[in-house]
Amino acid sequence: MELAYSFAGLVVGFIVGLTGIGGGALMTPILIVIFGIPPVVAVSTDLLYAALTKAGGVFAYARKQLVQWRVVLLLLAGSIPGSLLTLEYLKSLEELSSIETLMNLTLGISLILTSIAVFARNRIRDLALRVEDRPWVQVFRRARPMITVTAGLVLGGLVTLSSVGAGALGTALLITLYPRMSMQNIVGTDLVHAVVLTGVAGAGHYTMGNVDMELLAFLLLGSLPGVFLGSHLGARLSPQVMQPIMGSVLLAIGLRFVLAS
Repeated sequence: MELAYSFAGLVVGFIVGLTGIGGGALMTPILIVIFGIPPVVAVSTDLLYAALTKAGGVFAYARKQLVQWRVVLLLLAGSIPGSLLTLEYLKSLEELSSIETLMNLTLGISLILTSIAVFARNRIRDLALRVEDRPWVQVFRRARPMITVTAGLVLGGLVTLSSVGAGALGTALLITLYPRMSMQNIVGTDLVHAVVLTGVAGAGHYTMGNVDMELLAFLLLGSLPGVFLGSHLGARLSPQVMQPIMGSVLLAIGLRFVLAS
């Protein structure tokens, strides 16, 4: 079973390196559906898995000055309280079945939203650029900091409950709110926010005793070389081919969890 966990880490890491889609959107469903890991343990362990696998990329983007720190702080001003409030709510639920039902439903919704974000990323950017000179957009722009904080609050709750959304949903959010920001800056900014958010949420779940540290170790053992291999091969594959495939897979998995809950 330990080898199977590492192989799952290798496969997910490879796909992440290949497509850029966040590991949480793939690893959590695999742990629940294929390995039968309880949703609480799967989500909690995957949060720390995501934080650790993405942490290395933060320094590379920061060194190249591709992180918009002000936007990161605005997102964290919402997402960290959102995560902490969600953790407190989970602690208040006495029945494990209630927690698992809530997590399954949130996981399904997050996966569906992530699939939409994958499909529509370029269209979202094009639309945002087309309407940016409209009068109502100028009003929206003045309120953008508060909107960013509010969006972070919602994202923090979703990620803490499902371990999904910090990557693809965060990217779609930044494209919508900051269409003039380059894609490299969007990726770097979203990456820093995702690492901090998943780290905080994962640490919170750890204090609740939900993280399986042995499982985490075996997942990391496979995923790190997988990300390396996938990133090298991914440079030769067209995103126009891979993104629709990944979007379809995430949509199908998301519908499965929503219907099952």
